[in-house]
Amino acid sequence: MVSVNITNELKDLLDGPNVHVQLSVPQLVEQATSRGEALLTADGAISAETGKYTGRSPKDKFTVEEPSTKDRIDWGSVNTPISPEKFDTLYQKVIDHLSKKDDLFVFKGYAGADPESRLPIQTVNEFAWHNLFAHQLFIRPTAEELKTHEAGFTVISAPTFKADPETDGTNSETFIIVSFEKRIVLIGGTEYAGEMKKSIFSVMNFLLPQQGILPMHCSANVGEHGDVALFFGLSGTGKTTLSADAGRRLIGDDEHGWSDNGVFNIEGGCYAKTINLSKENEPQIYDAIRFGSVLENVVVDPDTRVPDYDDGTLTENTRAAYPLQAIDNIVDPSVAGHPKAIIFLTADAFGVLPPISKLTKEQAMYHFLSGYTSKLAGTERGVTSPEVTFSTCFGSPFLPLHATEYAEMLGKKIDEHGSQVYLVNTGWTGGSYGTGSRMKLSHTRRMVNAALMGELDGAYTESESIFGLQMPTSINGVPGEVLNPRNSWEDKDAYDVKARELADAFNKNFKKFGTVAPEIDKKGGPVHR
Repeated sequence: MVSVNITNELKDLLDGPNVHVQLSVPQLVEQATSRGEALLTADGAISAETGKYTGRSPKDKFTVEEPSTKDRIDWGSVNTPISPEKFDTLYQKVIDHLSKKDDLFVFKGYAGADPESRLPIQTVNEFAWHNLFAHQLFIRPTAEELKTHEAGFTVISAPTFKADPETDGTNSETFIIVSFEKRIVLIGGTEYAGEMKKSIFSVMNFLLPQQGILPMHCSANVGEHGDVALFFGLSGTGKTTLSADAGRRLIGDDEHGWSDNGVFNIEGGCYAKTINLSKENEPQIYDAIRFGSVLENVVVDPDTRVPDYDDGTLTENTRAAYPLQAIDNIVDPSVAGHPKAIIFLTADAFGVLPPISKLTKEQAMYHFLSGYTSKLAGTERGVTSPEVTFSTCFGSPFLPLHATEYAEMLGKKIDEHGSQVYLVNTGWTGGSYGTGSRMKLSHTRRMVNAALMGELDGAYTESESIFGLQMPTSINGVPGEVLNPRNSWEDKDAYDVKARELADAFNKNFKKFGTVAPEIDKKGGPVHR
């Protein structure tokens, strides 16, 4: 996948005496703390604040409209074009800005754990703590690999440089711009480190399909017999909780590729939410936060330096970045075989979707394109009650290509490898939000384990009437009345009304795919129209 295109300006910048290449974790911790960028916490992690921007800036993200992208990118609100001329001017301004800095930090590594398809990358950082973030989140090269490393893509991060929208063609002082021709990601005006991670994921979502590899926004683990499982789900659906299983090894928690060889992690670390984090509820994440980890926007006691994970004063989107190796029970290197089971997680606040159902290939493609859940209170600032949301392919902000390309690839791979897809509702049962109750985690775990252990492969099913989903009639350890959501409602007529209401929301959302996915809609969508 290597395609090196280092401009003269960038080469001159990186040859400067102020550039620190591939500093170790202790060196970067020293730099970040001595420069006043971050505090050393009682646990040994460093803690940094990102100021005005405590999350991604999707309205400030652009892709350069170039010959290689003009007819490939799905241009629109997610993929906003910017001209090569505007990019070149802004790029030169950023280079000039960085050339005046006393210190710059460079990390060289990879995106993609499979050597056959990995992308050599480098990050050029104004902040030492950003460079430590990159070191922990991307895949770190061996000393031997470093000798021949040539970056196929470069992320240039200049958080203290602010754009002028009137002259630079941006929407604000902040910008995240990808040039596939120059193989550069240009980031400025924001200190939020997650922009680096997600910009490379967007790059991989453009490059990997050209090699027949499906990029996926999901977690993955593998059982003792080599049985791989994928978990797709938006915030609040239980993806992290359900994919963390003591009896299975973690491949990765957020970004993966599915090639002819199997599944591989795109990253080398984890970027975990820490709001309300506790050792009791999430021991793996809690214990991973130690020396070398990076805390982002976590309130820290100035005297004891103890982090307060319950304090959301700065943002609800508090984060921790740490290498995969900080977690026990992982796959290292992060590669495994083809998935036996694929789990689509949704937290349905309507309370009408089955707690688990088996999907046909077409239904899998339909629900993959839909990416439905209910945003729950606490998952985003301002959300106080559940809201219906659809995120295409469970990752719409990061998809450069038309969503149906990813769905078609998924369908093809399901056919090739016989993967069974399940829709799992971790939301409400016995009624909608406010009337029913949240699905018991113990029941959900048992259902997911039954799917992963093959217990449902030949199980008897009955058809759900609104969405046409196949529901198992019995699962050991799960009450029978839970499995059919209509049976769990006291008022059956009220269930029917809510089910049709949700089906209407699905139908309305799917209209955005127009005529490009009629067969997926016809064979995979709700029976109710």
